[in-house]
Amino acid sequence: MSVSGHRLPGSTRHANPTLVLGLLALAGMVFAMLQSLVAPALPVIAAELDASTADISWLVTAYLLAAAIATPIAGRLGDMFGKRKVLLIVLGVLASGSLVAALAEDLTTLIAGRVLQGAGGAVLPLAFGIVRDELPPKRVGVAVGLLSALLGAGGGLGAVLAGPIVDALNWHWLFWFPLIMIALAGAGIVFGIPESPVRARGRIDVPGAVLLSAGLVCLLLALSEGGTWGWTDGLTLGLFGGAAVALTALVVVELRVDSPLVDMRMIAGRGVWTTSIVGIAFGVATFGSFLLVPLLLQLPAATGYGLGKSVGEAGLFLLPSTVAMVVFAPLSGVLDRSLGAKLPLALGTVLATASFVLLAVAHDAAWQVLVGVTLMGVGLGLASAAMTNAILANVTRTQTSAATGLNTLARTIGGSIGTAVIAAVLSANTSRQAPTESGFTISFWICAGILAVALLAVLLLPAGRRRPPARARKPAARDLAEAGVDRS
Repeated sequence: MSVSGHRLPGSTRHANPTLVLGLLALAGMVFAMLQSLVAPALPVIAAELDASTADISWLVTAYLLAAAIATPIAGRLGDMFGKRKVLLIVLGVLASGSLVAALAEDLTTLIAGRVLQGAGGAVLPLAFGIVRDELPPKRVGVAVGLLSALLGAGGGLGAVLAGPIVDALNWHWLFWFPLIMIALAGAGIVFGIPESPVRARGRIDVPGAVLLSAGLVCLLLALSEGGTWGWTDGLTLGLFGGAAVALTALVVVELRVDSPLVDMRMIAGRGVWTTSIVGIAFGVATFGSFLLVPLLLQLPAATGYGLGKSVGEAGLFLLPSTVAMVVFAPLSGVLDRSLGAKLPLALGTVLATASFVLLAVAHDAAWQVLVGVTLMGVGLGLASAAMTNAILANVTRTQTSAATGLNTLARTIGGSIGTAVIAAVLSANTSRQAPTESGFTISFWICAGILAVALLAVLLLPAGRRRPPARARKPAARDLAEAGVDRS
């Protein structure tokens, strides 16, 4: 039996698991920070660059669009050409985007930098793929949990650190600090992580990439800007129609090509489409909490429901949630190793749902909000790691980055949906240029309802313990074929 340059699942390699995990966590944390680091500083940046609210929102929209397009494409390329190699390219693009943004003196340049930063979304699926390739099988579940925790912590730290950085220095340092961290992570990966020879065979699916990009741009642009343009405006409806046409064509094309960018048969697997639904729901919930909680905390107490906190104080309210994610995501990995991913995923979804129910019925006091967001952190920590472990249990090694990239994309789409829906609800429930209490209550119930639907999807996941990793089991014919192994 010959391998033709592709590693068999049973082969062994030598890499320091702690070093691998640390470097990947640093790279992933930078991207997670950049997701939330800019949002609290948008008013300051808008004032300095003399930009309108609609224009400054493109700093978020452009980032999400680029991340949505780059994540599944780079994930697939990592499976085909080497995860470490593609990860270094992605980090290079992310670093260039941070440099452009740090040096920007006008909004156009800053948006261009954010587009390049958005390409860093592929860091997450590539990191999970490397963990699966490089770590011993018994450590993969816990490592995924820890990595998920640190990625979640990065998002929380971004929201907490934005205010102090802008106050002590200026908004340009929101990009200088991440650039330094990217450089350290990149250098460490060059010298500390070997390239895995695990490869998926096939060609680059150009038609699939074009259709996927077109569909996602139309969908996310309509979701992000529909509230500004009007949901019944011709441009908004045209974009939704274009998204439907492009994504339908994508399904038709991908079912006919030999090496699809998006494997529709993989998506049809019960362990993949269910976790995608859960990913969308948690995307809605996560962005919902980032939007609703700081706004509620910062509204003047004179409104009768606002808590009158400063930007810095509002950010500190997210710290317990961040700590909860760091603690409970590794615990999710421990549970996965003995009981499978379904239990921690279900538990995390229930707790996240409960957090929004609590916020919907009780948000008059600071301690109530604190309990709600902490409960959300516990649920997100358990569920984020479990989602990834559930995917790893149901796809082959050569599909790892593509499948986890799809889940990351689902969360991005969920975030866009959540932002659009909540913004529409708050806009429809506004008095004296401030959202009314009913607007917050309705929004919290919407997030709780979407998570309740996600719980139904969790119950459809295959039950039981995680199947033996590919390197520990006898490779099946399909795995061998996808790894490029000639069994003759």
